[in-house]
Amino acid sequence: MEFFKPGMTIDFLRHRRITSVGSLVLALASLVALFVPGPNFGIDFKGGTELEIEFDGGVTSAELRAAVSSLGYDQPEVIGVQGAPNRYIVRIQEVSSLPEAEIAKIEASLTSSLGDTGIDQFRVSPGGDKISLRLTGQVPAATLEEYLKTAGAKVRSVSPFGPQTDNRYEALLVGVGDELVRGLNGKLGDKAPDNALRIEWVGPKAGEQLRDAAIKSMLYAIAFIMVYVALRFDLRFAPGGVVAMVHDALITIGLFVLLQKEVNLATVAALLTVIGYSINDTIVVYDRIRENMHRMRDVGLYQLINVSTSQTLSRTVVTSITTLLAITGFFIWGTPVIRDIVFALFVGFLIGTYSSIYIAAPFTEWMDRRFFRRA
Repeated sequence: MEFFKPGMTIDFLRHRRITSVGSLVLALASLVALFVPGPNFGIDFKGGTELEIEFDGGVTSAELRAAVSSLGYDQPEVIGVQGAPNRYIVRIQEVSSLPEAEIAKIEASLTSSLGDTGIDQFRVSPGGDKISLRLTGQVPAATLEEYLKTAGAKVRSVSPFGPQTDNRYEALLVGVGDELVRGLNGKLGDKAPDNALRIEWVGPKAGEQLRDAAIKSMLYAIAFIMVYVALRFDLRFAPGGVVAMVHDALITIGLFVLLQKEVNLATVAALLTVIGYSINDTIVVYDRIRENMHRMRDVGLYQLINVSTSQTLSRTVVTSITTLLAITGFFIWGTPVIRDIVFALFVGFLIGTYSSIYIAAPFTEWMDRRFFRRA
């Protein structure tokens, strides 16, 4: 399918100074936005507890936020689920309902109650919803449950774990999410449900590790793609492809930050997809430039880039329209989480198409003119 007349050549590089300055301004603005106001990290990266709750009666987000704050949870986030007027996602910063002092108190009391039976292992999950125990002897689960309750633990159940000879037990506790639901029952009465539809938590240390791993994954992807482009073409092409990828990812995440959309693992996955799309589009243009280098030996790189970009323009437009149409349906009918992912893809695909024409190719021409032609 041809949207443009075959043989037509558009002078794209004529506007390279204007587009380069515009892209530089947007990239710098996005870089500044990463520090002020800074990303709105989800619980994947900053840690916390997330609940999805569906109420029986009409409860507004303001009413729910006030009820959660009155229970002692600082700066809760309340997000309505689209399509379900009485369903909300509640995020709080607290992860464990058991402070260190309380954990030490429970362990000391349990040691005293067990008497001759010692404790080999006593570990509380970061979410404060489970205690893992290993004892030196066998103790009935019901007896152990009573000892834990006497120690002050809010136990739901105790059961043996693993082979019987290991003397290992697992005690399920009332976590932060359960306590929040119980508190809402007291505040909102019959409107609040007995249980949450979903409770998820991530510890602060785990969130920091996930954030570092996400940054490393993007840096590794960019580095390996640069090596691939350098080996497939030559060194003058690789920097342009990398600059275009960084440009696309930086502006996409910058727009996320400016709109204060949540940045989580799904956002990182979308950014990696944008990077892949960007370099794929760029390589199509590079491949045509390399082919034309053999066909048009007496033409300079400036003209080669204009000819090659014009020849691939119909393919670029068709690919962009197809991908954008494919994700538009998800944006219209998807859930809020899916919409944020699609938003990142939509913005990234548009910028990726632009950068292949106005960032990667002009940068390659500048590299050739500045370094390789002189050599």
